[in-house]
Amino acid sequence: MHDDGIFDGTVAPTYDADHAERFSPEVLDPEVDLLAELAAGGRVLEFAIGTGRAALPLAERGVDVSGIELSQAMVSELRAKPGGDDITVVIGDMASARVPGEFAVVYLGFNTIMNLLTQAEQVACFENAAGHLRPGGVFVVDVVVPKIQRLAPGERHAVFDASEEHIGIDEYELAEQRSYSIHARPGRPITRTPFRYVWPSELDLMARIAGMQLRHRWGDFDRSPFTATSTRHVSVWERPAA
Repeated sequence: MHDDGIFDGTVAPTYDADHAERFSPEVLDPEVDLLAELAAGGRVLEFAIGTGRAALPLAERGVDVSGIELSQAMVSELRAKPGGDDITVVIGDMASARVPGEFAVVYLGFNTIMNLLTQAEQVACFENAAGHLRPGGVFVVDVVVPKIQRLAPGERHAVFDASEEHIGIDEYELAEQRSYSIHARPGRPITRTPFRYVWPSELDLMARIAGMQLRHRWGDFDRSPFTATSTRHVSVWERPAA
């Protein structure tokens, strides 16, 4: 897992502004709609709850939301928002930290499964999710499809944003199944954050190891079909009721 200092020193104070598009109603409303529907009145646990981007609107709808978060600084941003003090958050690693009780939904959004930098940690995350779910509950993961098909042979870098305010580059280390997200913004240090990219089929195997099975896979929260050209997927694995 990333060192907490990355979030404290760089990400937490500017997270919401840097990802403003993820807070827009067009993006956030379908996400919250789906999570609330899957919860069906039950409890929701968000792994890597961060500043509460999804958790707070869920709580506003009357959903009982708890969270796990590694960074105290991110939780401080959550606590500063209206309703933030009402959400139970356990400080710890989402691959191992525990929250009391059972949940209808465990949610891991916005590519955060890739913050776990080894396959073993990612498998442990699935096992931790399954351990929190009630029978029939679901684990929901929102994550990009690796952009390796965009790379020419021997190439390692793919630009995903280029404007006066932001330059974003994905760097890939194929032999290690590792990627780095590089960001440059005016007046701020360049950041290079490591991730372990992961394929949908590999996630399905992790779910099987954790005793779960795939229920749904969509191309986005609007439940559009997942296809060979999809750039991301929203996958839902179920802990069997029996």
